[in-house]
Amino acid sequence: MQDPHAIAPESSAVRVALWRALHVQVDAKPPVLEDEIGLQLAAPDAGWRDRPDMNPEFTKIFRASIVARTRFIEDLVAGQAAKGVAQYVILGAGLDTFAQRRPEIASKLKVFEVDQPGSQAWKRQRLMDLGFGIPEWLRFVPVNFEEGAFWLDEVKKAGFDMGKPAVVVSTGVSMYLTKDANEAMLRQISALAPGSTLAMTYILPIELVAPEERMGFEMAIKGAQASGTPFLSFFKPEEMATLARQAGFQEVRSVSGAQLTRLYFAGRTDGLHPGSEELLVAVS
Repeated sequence: MQDPHAIAPESSAVRVALWRALHVQVDAKPPVLEDEIGLQLAAPDAGWRDRPDMNPEFTKIFRASIVARTRFIEDLVAGQAAKGVAQYVILGAGLDTFAQRRPEIASKLKVFEVDQPGSQAWKRQRLMDLGFGIPEWLRFVPVNFEEGAFWLDEVKKAGFDMGKPAVVVSTGVSMYLTKDANEAMLRQISALAPGSTLAMTYILPIELVAPEERMGFEMAIKGAQASGTPFLSFFKPEEMATLARQAGFQEVRSVSGAQLTRLYFAGRTDGLHPGSEELLVAVS
């Protein structure tokens, strides 16, 4: 029975899932990340690979960035889980498939997926339809951001323990928020239990973007504007690090595309490497 409240996810969330699958299907082996479950969830038309935003050459650097940040974050979560951290919060979870692909790690955690109510209902339905089910340790946390709902209140209702450390992740979100909203989020997460870790992506100002990426970057900005979800915030690494320290984080570092290239793309035969998107990793 279909959930009447279910609303298909935003096109950006679907695009990210399809890029992860495209990486498996068209790039040289071994893949940096193996994820075709997102493709199953999205269930696009048969000709999805012929879409302009799936062009293997044009999207190369973008899909590399997507798989690089996902791989980095999942390695981070695995490392923290090995140290005893048992809570993982994914803000704006979209079509994230960590719980389905990595149950050997996820089942040792409480995984809180935070997203808009309609898209969460849709994803829950798709997981049931595909036979994945919803394990007890996977908590869907619907939060209506547009109505000002506070995500932390909702994850607490879903079983989040404020007295224990967590990993909190926010990817592909910061550019849609104002600077004030980003600062507020940093303060909220820095106030979690000591030892909690935030990993979030952010977009560089265009003058810091590598010349070979600027055309695609400008197209992404125009596309976001045209779709009614404009990019609002861009940060230099030193600026983001300062904001994180001012918010109360004790340890702060930036992870660049060049660092991700050295970690995951060395020796590849296809020249695949991520772009200029940066990661902030901060520990409370």
